[in-house]
Amino acid sequence: MHINVTIMGGDCPRTFELKGRLGWTMAELANAGLHGVTPIERPAPRWSGYVHELRGMGIPIDTEMVKHGGTYSGHHARYRLACDVSLTVLDGEAVT
Repeated sequence: MHINVTIMGGDCPRTFELKGRLGWTMAELANAGLHGVTPIERPAPRWSGYVHELRGMGIPIDTEMVKHGGTYSGHHARYRLACDVSLTVLDGEAVT
C-alpha cells in the first residue's frame, strides 16, 4: 500500500508519504477511529515496530494496555491515533 497521510491540527497540516506496512498500519489506525486497533484484532508481524516508526515521524499515537483472556491470557496494546488525519491512496488497496 502506498498512501499520503495529512495530519490535521496545529499551525499547519503536515503530509507524509507512507509505503508498505507503514501505509497499511496508518490506514488500519485511521479506519479504527476511537476504538483503536490491537494486534489480536488485526494480526501483523511487528505492530509495535510500525507504531514506533510512525511516532518517530511525528505522528501522535496513543497506547492503552488491555487485558485479554483465553488460553494465553495476559495484556496487549490497543493503539489509537491521537489526531485527525486524511488519507489518499496512491497505489494499492483502497482505504475504507
